[in-house]
Parts: sequence; structure tokens; C-alpha cells
Amino acid sequence: MGPGNRPLDLEWLEDFLALAETGNFSRAAEARAIAQPAFSRHIRALEDWVGVELFDRTAHPAALTAAGQRFRPLLAALLADLEAARIKARAAHDQAAASLRFAATHVLSLTFFPRWLGMLEAQLRLGPIQTISDSYDACEDEALQRRVQFVLCHGHPDVPGRLDEAQYPVLRLADDVLMPVCGPAAPGAAEPLHPIAQATGAGSGADPLADAAPLPVLAYGEASGLGRIMRARMRGVFGDGPESAIAQGVAVVFTAHHAALLKTMALEGRGVAWLPHSLIADELRAGTLMHAGDAAWNVPVEIRLYRQRAEMAPTAETLWALARGDSAPAGA
Repeated sequence: MGPGNRPLDLEWLEDFLALAETGNFSRAAEARAIAQPAFSRHIRALEDWVGVELFDRTAHPAALTAAGQRFRPLLAALLADLEAARIKARAAHDQAAASLRFAATHVLSLTFFPRWLGMLEAQLRLGPIQTISDSYDACEDEALQRRVQFVLCHGHPDVPGRLDEAQYPVLRLADDVLMPVCGPAAPGAAEPLHPIAQATGAGSGADPLADAAPLPVLAYGEASGLGRIMRARMRGVFGDGPESAIAQGVAVVFTAHHAALLKTMALEGRGVAWLPHSLIADELRAGTLMHAGDAAWNVPVEIRLYRQRAEMAPTAETLWALARGDSAPAGA
């Protein structure tokens, strides 16, 4: 094993600087609160690690060799950098422990999360907040790998996700609903551009294989939690499943993970999208989006907050208690 491959004890480095400062083994050992024989062994072990002698022991006081003189300022800088790294690491740990880390699905990070957070801040001093806005699958990953304390997402009682299967604690914060919407048939018109009943023959007794143009559907991608819910609920919405939906005159013309993008495509008249009411309330009032079908086509969903199973930092535990409906502690 070469000199550079031998184990290095950081105590030896401090011992080196003490001896370089005093030039006397006895005084340096006393300053380092170590017996002189052990101190001398440390200096020799360091020299063995470097591969050269660092002190001229024939001189009185002991003097640094040329190698030792070169080694000393570099070592002092190294120890200063190590101490700074230790301080910064502890500060980062303290900040992370005091901060709240959320993962929220794209649509809720734009709609529900800011208002809900404002309500909590009226009752609790939250401190630093870190938020990741991503797909449902990615938010689940963040929680499962313990990179966040909380996940905010949509859910459905009949469509369990990985956090449900792993029995993560969950709160139902509010209700939402996925509504089939599209643009108006013409600016200011009261009729939808893509009515569901007309395309599918629903409720009219019409032949689903008639020559009517298929209903253009704007669908969610695989990583979307809303897409997972829609795929699971497809039987309840369209019949006996996706194949039945296609047979009834439905065609998926566009797919995206983000509800906000599907909303934009619906506003452009591209098709029907099942969008959360929390995202489209303003457009429904303005008439730029319209119900493409009646309430029977709606899919109720929940807005949920999941938390880590293990005990969290005090601020996170207080937030969970407050979200659960408990009173915030005095001075929180």
C-alpha cells in the first residue's frame, strides 16, 4: 500500500499545525491534551501518509522541512474549508428541519394550494416553504423517497394510489369534480361545440354506429393522477370500458399530463376535456368553456393531503394537526 492510500486521521493534521506553531513536541502535545509519545506517533504517522519528513528533528526548536513549509498553508486552508463545510451542512440541516416541503400536482399547485396555504398562514407561522409541482406519479415518488413531508393531490375512493397502498396517513381537505367541458359552438353561443349526447347517442336511443362525427376527447397521460381516475372510471362514464367508448363514437385526439394544457386545448375548440371545477370556474362563468354534458357525466374527486408515516419536524406536525382540524398551539 502506497503512502497516499493509508488511512488519514484528521487529528494528525491538528497535531501538525500545533507542532509547526510551537516547534516543541512537549508544548505541542500539552496544547493538544495528549501524551507526548502518542503525539510523536501521530506526527510520524502523518509523515508516513505524506511520504516525506515534514519536520527537521535535529533542529532546536523543531523546524519545518521544505516539504513541511509547502504543506502547512495548504493544510491550514483545507481545515478551514472543512470547518466551513461542517457549519454550512449544519445550517442546511437546521433550515431543512424548520422548513415545510410539499409536492403538489400541477393543477392543485395553481389553484387550491395558494389559497389553502394562505388560510394556514393566518393561524400558524410556517417559516420557509419548499414546493415541488409535478405529475401525480412524480409527487408519489417524492413522498416514497422521503424527500417531501406532504403530498397534495386529487384522489378517488375507488382508485387507490401507491401512497394508499403503503398506508400513508391522508386527509380529505375538500371536494372537487371533473366536468366534461368544451368551447362554445360560436362566440357567445349557449350551445357547446362538442356535445356529448350528440356524438355518442347517449340518452337519445340513437344508433351509436351512426355517421355522426366521433366525440373528440382531450385525455390525460399515464403519469397523471386525474388520468388514472378517468381510466378507472371510464366504465361508469362511457359504458363498459375504453373499447366501448370508442364504439360509441369517442376518439382521443390529444393527450397531456397537465390539466392546464388540456384546458387550453379545450378553449381552442379542440375537443372535450374532463377538467377540475377548481381550474375552470372562471371560464364557466365567462362562457368561454361550457358543459359538454349534463351532471351525470361528472366524476366527483377529492382534494387530499398525504403526510409521511414517521414523526416529522415540529412545524410539519403542527401543520398536520391544523389541517386535521386541531387548534394551533399558542405561539405557533
